[in-house]
Amino acid sequence: MNTSCHAHYFPESVVKVNESSSPFLESEVSPHYSFYLPFEKNFDVEPPRQWMAAHWHRALYVIAFYLVTIFGIRAYMQSRAPFNLRKPLIVWNVLLAVFSIMGTCRMLPELIHVLKKFGFTYSVCNNSFVEAVKVTGFWCNMFSYSKVLELGDTLFIVLRKQPLIFLHWYHHISVLLLTWYGHKDHSAPARWFLGMNYFVHAFMYSYYALKAMRFKLPRFFSICITCLQITQMFVGIYIVTYAYIMKGKGQHCHFTDDNAILNLLMYASYFVLFVWYFYNAYISPPTKVKKVD
Repeated sequence: MNTSCHAHYFPESVVKVNESSSPFLESEVSPHYSFYLPFEKNFDVEPPRQWMAAHWHRALYVIAFYLVTIFGIRAYMQSRAPFNLRKPLIVWNVLLAVFSIMGTCRMLPELIHVLKKFGFTYSVCNNSFVEAVKVTGFWCNMFSYSKVLELGDTLFIVLRKQPLIFLHWYHHISVLLLTWYGHKDHSAPARWFLGMNYFVHAFMYSYYALKAMRFKLPRFFSICITCLQITQMFVGIYIVTYAYIMKGKGQHCHFTDDNAILNLLMYASYFVLFVWYFYNAYISPPTKVKKVD
């Protein structure tokens, strides 16, 4: 497997594949990364997990501030000319694209590695990706924090007087809240959730950056990105359902019932909303619909 964009792994602590299995060396549950960064190698997942367990509710304060701010600015801008903000928008999207590409390059090789070596059930039910592998553990934590940063997307929409649709702000606040709430549990299916999100966002923010640079991109690209988003939601529903069924059959699966229910509701709502968006944007008679993230 080609893991040229990844880090060579270091210590060999012991990890269990599941409750009844023999222990595995940490080097066996990690891909062979070709390089690693100091902040990845020395990262300890426990302090941020404990902080999130005690303070996840702060996401509610962030969400309240976000909603008041964006709808307040939208009302304020109604009688004013839109800001251009093209250059800041380019920088913003390029930075988020680079971040998402890095996250993809750090998360996906671990997923591919465990699929090949331990199988699909392990990939869904064992959380070694965050408990044992420091590289992916670091990027899992960065994912949680990035959901606050990504709220900035909406500022560009309201300041430029672009259409602000329900899917956009609902997606932002719900994924932030659920990510912070579930962070403390280190849920095993998050291996899939985070990997998919990084992957889709790598394409999405790259597309936004090129559009902000005024590249003339075929409509096909935006259709493909929306299809990727719909596929992400469908796979998310399948992963949650599979994990829940495995638990019901007595398989050890590191996924609490409350996280299963919340994730299923979230992915199901996203699936419906993105399909509806796709229909309105690409199938029904032409209407101006703002591309969402």
